[in-house]
Amino acid sequence: MPIWTHPLTVEAINATNAGTAVTHLGIEFTEVGDDWLRARVPVDGRTRQPYGLLHGGVSVVLAETLGSVGAASSCPEGHRAVGLEINANHLRGATSGWVTGTARRLHAGRTTQVWQIEMVNDAGELTCVSRITVAILAPR
Repeated sequence: MPIWTHPLTVEAINATNAGTAVTHLGIEFTEVGDDWLRARVPVDGRTRQPYGLLHGGVSVVLAETLGSVGAASSCPEGHRAVGLEINANHLRGATSGWVTGTARRLHAGRTTQVWQIEMVNDAGELTCVSRITVAILAPR
């Protein structure tokens, strides 16, 4: 059973992100499941730190993007989702290719949601795990 409160497509999500930091970094949503989302970010000149590795902050942007879109797409109609807290554990560096994140909701309460995001490199190796807590704000 899908958790989304309105129809959700990769095309609609990517269109919503046009002209934002998400597209500037090359992040693109690739799949939507019944209770998960997937997006990827290229490891290139826009996203590497000076030592040639994917910048840790870019991994966090990918995680926050996935968790926020997931929360906003699964909260009640008219409600808004805003990030409260995010953490990330960087486990393995990536120097080329893509890093792909998959987000799954761990908790859906009346006023908060918690999402976990796992990121892997092209070889399927875990590069980062992140968790975001999102506040669900009722309409004013």
